[in-house]
Amino acid sequence: MPLFVIHCFDKPGHLQVRLDARSAHLEYAKEWEQHMVIGGPLLTPDGQGMVGSMIIMDLPDLQAAYDWCANDPYGRAGLFESVTVRPYRGLLGSAKQA
Repeated sequence: MPLFVIHCFDKPGHLQVRLDARSAHLEYAKEWEQHMVIGGPLLTPDGQGMVGSMIIMDLPDLQAAYDWCANDPYGRAGLFESVTVRPYRGLLGSAKQA
């Protein structure tokens, strides 16, 4: 079974939306932590600002990944300009799969 990469870019000028929804997003994400391989914010080139999110999750199917996104407080707050969900198979590193 593949993993799923969730790749999100924030709408320009929506930093305050991110900050306002951050605690609810983190609470939601912690509820799903047992399914997460890794996750966190995408950063500006200087590493100081947040411009999106990237999460790799171990879920039963693609629909479960879309459902996770649909219920994420960031998405519900209208933060994202784009969201892409793709199946993924880890071949190298600590997330490699058989």
